Amino acid sequence: MGDNDTPSGSKIPTHVAIIMDGNGRWALSRGLPRLAGHRAGTENLRRIIRACVEFGVKYLTIYAFSTENWGRPREEVDGLMHILENVIDKELAELHKEGVQLRHIGRLEGLDPKIQEKVLNAIELTKNNQRLVLNVAFNYGGRDEIICAVRKMIQDGVRPEEVDEEMVGRYLFTAGVPDPDLIIRTSGELRISNFLIWQAAYSEWYVTPVYWPDFNKDEFRKALDTYAQRDRRFGGLTASVEDNPSHA
Repeated sequence: MGDNDTPSGSKIPTHVAIIMDGNGRWALSRGLPRLAGHRAGTENLRRIIRACVEFGVKYLTIYAFSTENWGRPREEVDGLMHILENVIDKELAELHKEGVQLRHIGRLEGLDPKIQEKVLNAIELTKNNQRLVLNVAFNYGGRDEIICAVRKMIQDGVRPEEVDEEMVGRYLFTAGVPDPDLIIRTSGELRISNFLIWQAAYSEWYVTPVYWPDFNKDEFRKALDTYAQRDRRFGGLTASVEDNPSHA
């Protein structure tokens, strides 16, 4: 396909979430330090954001730093924090110009106060942009998100009989954002890794062996083409099965 080709079919997911895996292995396979892979992964994110805008994806959620990543070597953690700060400093103006609305999901607590301030400023600056909503999951964990939601409901005096899926959704970090239609995981690992475990209940998954820094626009198009061929049933039956019960 040419670079300007759009995904086949018209079934573009509204919300795509990505577990950007394989930065370290990408670097090691080239004899580079792991942080070089994270920098390359950050560069690639710019390309995927542009592809989302071009293809008509409205929400993109990226798994940038999990609550478990604090257990990595201190040098790598410090490097990731520096990359986050550097991305905000260098990319914010362009993202704002492109109509990208930045949101953060996860806990800002635990991050350097200077980084917290930059994240909050970026959110405030871009809050009215509508072309693409970019959720950055940084210091995020799916179980931690549910714990936070339960605590907030208790603090707000929510009665047990009031608790349903809609209520829980309003207390999650992703409140107001539709559940992901498609979750992409690069590098071939077959794990959820504590990512959007409530929201992903009926998401379609696409796993590719390609490392994140090499997951370019063409690879993204392949994922969207595969999604377009899926029959999303949400626990129900397809129309063909309903018409032909013997096939159930």
